[in-house]
Amino acid sequence: MYGERDPDSVLDWAWDWSEWLAEGEQITEATVIADDGLTVSDPIRDGAVVTVWVSGGEAGQTYRLTCRVSTNQGRTDDRSLWLTTRER
Repeated sequence: MYGERDPDSVLDWAWDWSEWLAEGEQITEATVIADDGLTVSDPIRDGAVVTVWVSGGEAGQTYRLTCRVSTNQGRTDDRSLWLTTRER
């Protein structure tokens, strides 16, 4: 997944895990790892959705954000998105 943001923006970015989770499965832990240069909030879990607030970055750079979740059924997986930072 790709997105664009301004270097001065503070925006929320989310991962929806609902299609990946099995029936009755719940996310028990979520971590978001960001490339150097971005600042991310602690993840907020709301059911199958994990959200973070992102700020920082330098115009002209592309950064990766990776969301890692673990579930009550012992599964762990990662999903990444790429954010291009540009003056808008």
